[in-house]
Amino acid sequence: MPEPPAQPNILFICSDQQRTDTMAAYGNSWVQTPHLNALADRSAVFENAYVTQAVCSPARGTMLTGLYPHSAGVVRNSQPGRPFSNLPEDVQTIAEMAPEDYLTAKYGKWHLGQDLVPQHGFDEWVSTEDAHDDNFPNFESREDRYRKSDYYKYLVEHGFEPEGDHDGHLSHTQKQRGFLPEEHTMAQFLAGRADEFIHRNDDRPWLMYLTMFEPHPPYNGPLNDLYPPDSVPDGPLLMTEPDENTPLFTRARSRFHSAEARDANPDDPRAYWRELRAKYFGNVTVLDNAVGRVLAALEESGQADRTVVVFTSDHGDSLGDRGMLGKRSFYEEVSKVPMLISVPWLTGSGRRVAGSFGHVDLVPTMLELMGVEPPEHLQGRSRVDVLAGEGSLEDDVFMQWHGGRATISLGDALVERMSTNAWRSVVTPDRWKLNLSDGDQCELYDLNTDPLELNNLFDAPEHRDRARDMAARIRAWQSETGDTMTLPAV
Repeated sequence: MPEPPAQPNILFICSDQQRTDTMAAYGNSWVQTPHLNALADRSAVFENAYVTQAVCSPARGTMLTGLYPHSAGVVRNSQPGRPFSNLPEDVQTIAEMAPEDYLTAKYGKWHLGQDLVPQHGFDEWVSTEDAHDDNFPNFESREDRYRKSDYYKYLVEHGFEPEGDHDGHLSHTQKQRGFLPEEHTMAQFLAGRADEFIHRNDDRPWLMYLTMFEPHPPYNGPLNDLYPPDSVPDGPLLMTEPDENTPLFTRARSRFHSAEARDANPDDPRAYWRELRAKYFGNVTVLDNAVGRVLAALEESGQADRTVVVFTSDHGDSLGDRGMLGKRSFYEEVSKVPMLISVPWLTGSGRRVAGSFGHVDLVPTMLELMGVEPPEHLQGRSRVDVLAGEGSLEDDVFMQWHGGRATISLGDALVERMSTNAWRSVVTPDRWKLNLSDGDQCELYDLNTDPLELNNLFDAPEHRDRARDMAARIRAWQSETGDTMTLPAV
């Protein structure tokens, strides 16, 4: 193995809405991800890595700050100017905690407030989203309404005029971007800019957050035909119907999305899901191709041996499992994500890491690798000892979901009402998961014997003491982190 450098580069790559079962390291042998597979071969592959909240903005806030969403101040998806969705100015990111001589860069999706303006300690900033969707353009003050992202300018230069118009604020919509050729996707645009950055900065240490958009919806892209829908495995959960012992929130979402599938293909709703999945996996390969370009730049510039590479995602996607679509749940297909950390002088030929890893540990781990003592205010802990093979993951992992107002706008009143309930979850070292809400059916799963989370044991008398112990763990965590959600009596 190479000698550890005094000041290693940190390359943090985050995909958007990527499930674990999209890569060979997590059991998928047919999706084409050769570059991620090669990265996994020289990485610590965390078998069970969890987000802190399975929605974009809160999850990204944690990955930047080392704080849980309620402490980072971002508990809902970013909508410029809205409370609880913008990263507060006084909350430090890793860029503000990095050593002074590090060049810091954020390339890609921000989704923590105004995306178009450099902020929070990043020296270089490549912006990509003028509007996250048609309803929420990414500006806060009137004078910024005509500011354009770097990706917008790139697309216009290449002949792609924007189709979105929000009161005069033009943007290339997510739907429009789904029809772009691969060389003009956001993934390839960012890979090209990252390639240039890496070659330009081979003489100083740097920290880069490279945040891709793929394979986020819309479920459409340039490689739609790469995987014939009939060849896509269903998996054990596709179109299963949640029973009455699961939360009403889950059942309402399942009914809604299952009806969508039936309306789209009355004769064969399973074919609807297979086609959607095939396009989603095509976008995973789009992502992989872009990652390969960035990793090649490390090799070409002679920096691979002194660069830590972290790869993960902000959350997964149900993709028809349990009849649902999208994120916003604690189920494994959504809350558990890929997690690869390559440290050339520690991980070498790679290893698998058992136990459970929480995203809140990312920032302190990267800081220690940069030679920085993690600040005391961080709520995660460094896992460099695990990367070195000298420690193990034996802590509880906590997740959350914030209610308070409707967080899903599907046009279904029941789904929207049930989305207002707050939840907290814990995964214990012995692989049990407890999901608590004071407004819905709570859940308890033994992930050892029931990895698909089909048998809710919360109301089973023989597991009452276990549920009470796990609830006490959540309460202790709440006390330590300043979380004020009211838990139900257990």
